[in-house]
Amino acid sequence: MNKILFNQRYWRLPFLALAAVFALMQSACKKDVTEAAPVITSVRNYAASPADTLVNSIITGQWVVLVGHNLKDAVQISFNGVPATINSIMFSDTSATVLVPAVIPFPSVPAESLNTIRYVTRHGATTFTFGIVAPAPTITSISNENAKAGDSVYIYGLNLFFINELTFAGTPITDYAAAGDGTSIGFKLPTLTQSGPVVINTKSGTVSTAFNVNDPTTGVLCNFDDINTFSWGTGTDNSSTNFPGNKGYYAVLNNDVLPAGDGNWWNWQRSINTNDVQWIPVDSLNVPIDQYAIKFEISVPTAWTGTSIYVLKGNSFDYMARYEPWQGADGVIPFVTKGWHTVTLPLSEFRGSDGKGTAAASLTTLLGSSAKGSVNIHTKNFSASPSASGLKAAIDNIRVVKIK
Repeated sequence: MNKILFNQRYWRLPFLALAAVFALMQSACKKDVTEAAPVITSVRNYAASPADTLVNSIITGQWVVLVGHNLKDAVQISFNGVPATINSIMFSDTSATVLVPAVIPFPSVPAESLNTIRYVTRHGATTFTFGIVAPAPTITSISNENAKAGDSVYIYGLNLFFINELTFAGTPITDYAAAGDGTSIGFKLPTLTQSGPVVINTKSGTVSTAFNVNDPTTGVLCNFDDINTFSWGTGTDNSSTNFPGNKGYYAVLNNDVLPAGDGNWWNWQRSINTNDVQWIPVDSLNVPIDQYAIKFEISVPTAWTGTSIYVLKGNSFDYMARYEPWQGADGVIPFVTKGWHTVTLPLSEFRGSDGKGTAAASLTTLLGSSAKGSVNIHTKNFSASPSASGLKAAIDNIRVVKIK
């Protein structure tokens, strides 16, 4: 009896050891499964049902859901070789929600990277072949909408490549330089014979501005020449010595370094004021406020890094639009123009609290029921310390136009 008990006791030791080894093997197998390389099986549009459908191709700037396996712990996702921003909160083992990069330089993408989604995790990588196409072009701004023949003009936007045709105020532009990433086109302006939109036709589509360029009359409230509603403030000039490239008279804002909080706009060199003008037609007051913008050309020959320019409708300070091009994302960046530059301030950017508060809710809120009043352009130092610089800037062609 004692012998039997002795054998059972020692027989259990190798059994327990084997069980432990088996458990480790199971754990290792599970680990191999969960830490396998990623796999992409399909792509869906990221939208509320029923728009969250499977897609056959995607475009830049589109939110998509990558569907597959082992998609957690991504360290890089790229589309046509361009890395996307990763937000791990929007990932699971079977799906990853990601924004396709807004800018992909299609003309310079290597052939082997075209139409590919590269997915990399800590445990492996996969390349999924999928259609990635350039969307229709967009225009975000034009450096000078009222340039003279021979001036350099730049059109800014997205997907400005694979261009079939480009016209500026109806005149074909055939000699131009396009940025490789599709964000700009530059050219010397030829002689123009009329006003008209900017139209760009590419392999992906066509875009046309809602407004005309080389247009001396539409929406113009004051050009200091044949449409001269200038009332008082800084004087006007037509000299090309300090502000070359002008097309007639213009007004000049001029101040030295300003003390902290200095808003003495009534100093005549720091204020441009018109008589009452019709900002927009009364029958347009019911359209969304972001469809209109106030525009003007500006020339800044020396570095500007401090004083703020702001625009008011009438004498009310309830809403203002601030123009501070020296305010960069990474701090103060000296601003200077080569000749004249078009400024566009959407009316949706007129805000309370010194231009930093809540935006005007509607055109009627901003402009009143008559949409009529003076245009006042002033300078101020909004900071709690002296302005980093003074300001010398010429302003011309004040207008309100529809931009959408």
